[in-house]
Amino acid sequence: MHRCLDLAQKGLGTTYPNPLVGAVIVYQDNIIGEGWHQEAGGPHAEVTAINNVQDKSLLSKSTLYVNLEPCSHHGKTPPCVDLIKSHSIPKIVVGSLDPNPKVSGKGIATLQKWGCEVIQGVLNNEADFLNRRFFTYHIQKRPYILLKWAETEDGFIAPLQETKEKPQVFWISNTLSRQRVHQWRSQETALLIGVQTLIYDNPNLTTRHWKGPNPLRIVLDPTNRTPKNATVNRDENPTLFFNREKLISSGNKIHIQLKPFTLENVLAYCYSKEIQSILVEGGKVTLERFIKEGLWDEARVFKANKKLKTGIAAPLFEFEENLKETIGGDVLKTYFKQTYQAII
Repeated sequence: MHRCLDLAQKGLGTTYPNPLVGAVIVYQDNIIGEGWHQEAGGPHAEVTAINNVQDKSLLSKSTLYVNLEPCSHHGKTPPCVDLIKSHSIPKIVVGSLDPNPKVSGKGIATLQKWGCEVIQGVLNNEADFLNRRFFTYHIQKRPYILLKWAETEDGFIAPLQETKEKPQVFWISNTLSRQRVHQWRSQETALLIGVQTLIYDNPNLTTRHWKGPNPLRIVLDPTNRTPKNATVNRDENPTLFFNREKLISSGNKIHIQLKPFTLENVLAYCYSKEIQSILVEGGKVTLERFIKEGLWDEARVFKANKKLKTGIAAPLFEFEENLKETIGGDVLKTYFKQTYQAII
C-alpha cells in the first residue's frame, strides 16, 4: 500500500477532478504489475497495472492493492470493477473508501457480490491524507483551500505602497522558495488573488519557474478595478474574474457576477465547475477573509531573514505549525486545519 501511495503521488496536479490513485498487483510476494492514474480521461491506475502484467494468467492468483476504492460507474472510462472481474482477481486490498456518491462503497460491494475477498482500510489515514483535496471537494462541497504568503522576520508581507517602486515586485522569499511556489501552482487546480494585489504587482501567476501546468487564475474584483493592460487580461491563460457587475466575457477571460459577493458564493461557483483545489496567494485583506471565515484547509508560510521595519503587516494567524522546513535560509511552516499529526 505504501507503494500505491508513492505511485499515486506522481499524478498530483494532472488528474483533476479525479483523485490520486496508484495500484500494485502482487503474485507470491512479487510485484508483477503496477501503475497510477496520470490524467483525467486516461486509464485508471488499476487498468494500467493490469495492462503491465506480462503473464495475464497470473492475475487469477494475485492480489490487487489500490489506495482508493475501485470505481463501479461509467465515466470517461469503463468501471474498474468490471476489468477486475474479467481477470478473476480474487483479492483486493483497499486504502480509502471513495467519497464520490457515484462510488461510495458501491465498488467494494460489487466486488464482494462477485465473490472477491476485499480488505479495507489499509493505511487508511495516509490514503485519506493523500487525497485530502478530493475528499474535501466531495464531502464539504467546496474546493480544498491552501493559503500561502511570505513574511519578514519582523512580521510584514510587503512594503507600504508609497515606498515601493512600481512595477517591480518586492521579493521577501528567496529564489528557491519562489521556485517551490511555482511547483505548488502546478499541483493545484486554481490560484486566487485579490484585485489589490493585481493592481500593485501585475503578476503573471504562472508556473514559469517550474515544469508543469499553469493553474486556472481567479481574481476577486468586486468593483471591477482590474486594469485593462494587466498581464492576466493580455496573455493567453484562462482567468475568472468575480465581481458584482454583469460584464461581457471575452475568450477565456470569464467575468462572473455574484450577488451577494461572498467567499461562500465564490467557492460554490468553483465547486460547480469541478475546481477541486485553490492556492490563495492574495494580500493581507484577501488572506484574512479566508482565515476569519474559517475557509481554509492548509497554510504555507515563509519566514525570511529580512526586516522591513514598516509596511503591510502579515495576516493574523494564531495556529501551531505542523511541519517546519528550511529552504535556502527561509523557514517554511505548514499548517493543517484538520489534525494529521499521526500521518505527517
